Amino acid sequence: MNKLIRIGTRGSKLALWQAEHIAGLIKPSGYRTEIVPIETRGDKILDVSISKIGSKGVFTEEIEAGLLNGTIDIAVHSAKDLASEIPDELELVAFTEREQANDVIVSYRKDINLAKDKLKIGTSATRRVAFLKHFYPHVEAATIRGNLQTRFAKLEAGEYDALLLAYAGVYRMGFEHLIVEKIETSYFVPAVGQGSIAIECHKKLSFDKKEILERWVNHPETEHCIRAERAFLRTLQGGCSIPAFGYAHTEGNMITLKGGIISLDGQQIVKAKHSAPPADFKALGERVGDEVLINGGSTILSDIKSYASTT
Repeated sequence: MNKLIRIGTRGSKLALWQAEHIAGLIKPSGYRTEIVPIETRGDKILDVSISKIGSKGVFTEEIEAGLLNGTIDIAVHSAKDLASEIPDELELVAFTEREQANDVIVSYRKDINLAKDKLKIGTSATRRVAFLKHFYPHVEAATIRGNLQTRFAKLEAGEYDALLLAYAGVYRMGFEHLIVEKIETSYFVPAVGQGSIAIECHKKLSFDKKEILERWVNHPETEHCIRAERAFLRTLQGGCSIPAFGYAHTEGNMITLKGGIISLDGQQIVKAKHSAPPADFKALGERVGDEVLINGGSTILSDIKSYASTT
């Protein structure tokens, strides 16, 4: 029996940390692991914003090609980077226990105040830019690309007053001492999947290997929440670069999902919130998505698509 699992991943320090983390979770099973770094389009093109590269599979397409041609067994992704639709031959088999899903402000200046100060904040996500425009119109949202180490080097050089990032990546890379504010998820709602690591594989991967991933890597509570969020995003037919947001969490024996979309200028927000039993995650996501579309989300989406086609 082949007791080796080849792990495909992006080559950034954070992506490799995530791949090593998965390898560590698999180790007690008796399976060996091999990490295979793969460069993606999103890693190669660093001089334009993500939304201009294209919304589908910016950080996943080349890794998924490895799954399809059999050079790797599993792909490790930040769950928030996954497109709402993945190739028919592939499937998501595991989600790690979610780290805190908040966005955070990081800076070498401890005295900054997001609510009051005129700041130049580096960020690359359309959702974060739009939320900044809505909640903190006095700050300047400035595009920044590159891996976390590159971004922190630019911050230290004074190119930005602060960065707006996901807590999970900041924490995993050991930069949490630079967090000056953790923004509440109640209003600055995270991206779908933020905080968890997703495992993707070919549907024809051996049963034994899938069973290992489900037993040693998957966190069922997180899985139900993120599958609800992804059902919401799929209903919107949105990729990871549209300013949609979705965050599900468990309350007792129910999942509560808040999802929505915000216009690029931050002026309009359409959101919905519903709860359902964990087993009904798909219906929950679709219900929230349908409500968002009906109440103005479809207009915001069409405006975004029109804007994208002219820029």
